[in-house]
Amino acid sequence: MAILRRGFRFFVGTTFGIYVAQNYNVPNIKKVVDTGLAIAKRVEENHRKQPQIKKDDE
Repeated sequence: MAILRRGFRFFVGTTFGIYVAQNYNVPNIKKVVDTGLAIAKRVEENHRKQPQIKKDDE
């Protein structure tokens, strides 16, 4: 019985997702994530602490 409930939920969710994707302007999630990661990487590189160089003279 649980398999039928889960299968029904999966079917309804998939059908709803297909309907929304075809009828509305849904952004490409992979592109949004890649852009966010690129921005985060750039921010990290700009705000990273510079390594301290130890002097052997002292």
